[in-house]
Amino acid sequence: MAAPKQKLIVAISNDFLKSFSGIPRREQTKVREFFEKFRVNPASPSINYEKIQKARDENVRSVRIDQDYRGIILKPASGNVYMLLWVDHHDKAYAWAENRIFSINAETGGLQVVNVEERPLTVEPEEAKDASGRLFDSYKDAELMRLGVPQILLPLVRQLKKSDDLDAIESRLPQEAYEALFFLAEGFSLPDVLKDLEKEQPPVEVDTTDFVTALENPDSKRRFHVVAGALELAEILNSPLELWRIFLHPSQRSIVEKEYNGPVRVLGGAGTGKTVVALHRARWLAEKVFTKENDRILFTTFTKNLAADIKENLRKLCSSDVMKKIDVINLDAWVIQFLKKHGYNYSLIFQDNTGPYWQNALNLAPADLEIDESFYTQEWAQVIQGQGITTSDEYMKASRVGRRKRLSRFMKQKIWSVFEEYRAQLNAKGLKEMADAVRDARIILENKGDILPYQAIIVDEAQDMGMEAFKLIRQMIPESRSESKNDLFIVGDAHQRIYRQKVVLSHCGINIRGRGKKLKINYRTTEETRKWAVKLLEGKAVDDLDGGLDPQKGYKSLLHGESPEVRCFNSFTEEVQFIAAYLNELIKERIDMNTACLVVRTNDLLKQYEAALLESGIKTYLVKRTVADDRKAPGLRLATMHRVKGLEFDEVIIASVNDGLVPLQLPSMGYQSSELTEENENLERALLYVAATRAKKKVVITSYGGKSSLLSNL
Repeated sequence: MAAPKQKLIVAISNDFLKSFSGIPRREQTKVREFFEKFRVNPASPSINYEKIQKARDENVRSVRIDQDYRGIILKPASGNVYMLLWVDHHDKAYAWAENRIFSINAETGGLQVVNVEERPLTVEPEEAKDASGRLFDSYKDAELMRLGVPQILLPLVRQLKKSDDLDAIESRLPQEAYEALFFLAEGFSLPDVLKDLEKEQPPVEVDTTDFVTALENPDSKRRFHVVAGALELAEILNSPLELWRIFLHPSQRSIVEKEYNGPVRVLGGAGTGKTVVALHRARWLAEKVFTKENDRILFTTFTKNLAADIKENLRKLCSSDVMKKIDVINLDAWVIQFLKKHGYNYSLIFQDNTGPYWQNALNLAPADLEIDESFYTQEWAQVIQGQGITTSDEYMKASRVGRRKRLSRFMKQKIWSVFEEYRAQLNAKGLKEMADAVRDARIILENKGDILPYQAIIVDEAQDMGMEAFKLIRQMIPESRSESKNDLFIVGDAHQRIYRQKVVLSHCGINIRGRGKKLKINYRTTEETRKWAVKLLEGKAVDDLDGGLDPQKGYKSLLHGESPEVRCFNSFTEEVQFIAAYLNELIKERIDMNTACLVVRTNDLLKQYEAALLESGIKTYLVKRTVADDRKAPGLRLATMHRVKGLEFDEVIIASVNDGLVPLQLPSMGYQSSELTEENENLERALLYVAATRAKKKVVITSYGGKSSLLSNL
């Protein structure tokens, strides 16, 4: 009896997609045509496999695409498995393949790509004599392999003495090995590193010849993807650099593909893939958990533009049927729609228009207390609205943690009349602030019961939402609902808080105990840029969205590049001339302008730079507030620091980082307190941090006249 035919498996590597994206479009068409035939029947006689004589791995082959281009394929001896590894000009493709070994780690079971190069991997005799003070002497070989170190690289790892030595061999190590060794070198314990990297379970016996099983390993999935069919392959090749759609870090995948018995909070610095995790979580819930026809998931965030970007990215990730299950809308817009459906009779008023009402209310301010006027607006925003206070009794009991001016009960009673008058004036005009509208929406839900269709709510950029917002979110899927597993998935980073909102989730009825997760590896920003940006926040306490602190320890970027460049000019004209010259150099290097962005603090500044750059012959594209960025549209991107949130570019130029513009001076109604000044500066630091960490390759910071004080220690 004939043995059953083995299932054909065709996998694609992240290296292949990177190399494919770098070849000319005309050649890309040939590659597409070839690999579609290859996917259908890789054993076809028409495919010309050639052995690479100098290759270190005997399973590596080249395939002829045309007269000039070659693809690199891995065909293991067992299993009906073919893997697309690289595509390039003949000589470059061969050079790439010669020094790489593709093997299964005997401890982890992951399929690894090892760059062995030609340099010796053994310890030199002189070094062997001095074995003192090496980084990883206290760990056994099996422990290092369990962390992902390939056996062939153990001698190289054993000779490392300091963190700089580890960084020097980063390119030769599989990503998981470098990450684990970095954390050990930073002082984390082996159990903690194993936990962070999802390797807590004891290793099982590994068949190092079974590539079919290895492809299902979480470490393998960070660099190899099994192609499901022709349509999926075409979609992948249409956007080869959007690797986030396909490859997830094991720590990300474990967060995405897990059942939770309650709310989850995911923290992570800029570039750690928080939004990517949220996007994949939405798809996974819609495809695997909430599969009934009427099941719905709400994906919400703070601003319209972020919601537009998220919706566009979900469309790239999800089928049309899955998208029908996911509502994407920023929370304020959801609240407005909800209130309209329930006959709400108030109009919304925003901060820019509240001045006259405050002036009238402040006439009641008790002069004997000698409290400056700006105190009242801060107290209103941070304490009254921040905690949903509507009565004087509630104000007497309110927490004022973080407010420097201490108030006795007597003082609170005297100043309450100002807040009462301000609210009364708004009510008389049929006006309410957004915080009031959010609270009113929650009260409607409390009265009407569990009336919404949502099985899950995913919240992105949680650090910019306040207490009232999360009290509403908790009410949208009541904790009392019996089947409320996987209900709330909350993603944020207080280092990037750019609005005056703070939250303690437990005070909003959201219990994340035991379900707090943290992402530490930065995949977007270079380590040089990350360190520069982190210095902006040095010495500033940053919360974890639940009353604790979120230190920067353990955050690390796997990318390296140039340090941010800071330039100061005498005038706006000189600055623009420099920027235009810099951009023209990029154009000469054939770098598309749609991969670069010029960021400034205000919309008025955007107009100035748009006009000046057009006059210099630089085509521009304005990233609008409520529309997703069309990445195919040509032109240098122009965006404010607020709008650039959630986006990423190869090159970022942050212009007009001038004294008086950054930090932006706030208008005030009289004396401005030192507390408000410090709070404003912290927000401006976070804005600059956000702008700098949008860059994947390089950041240039320019100013004229006088540079911002925020740059003084950088």
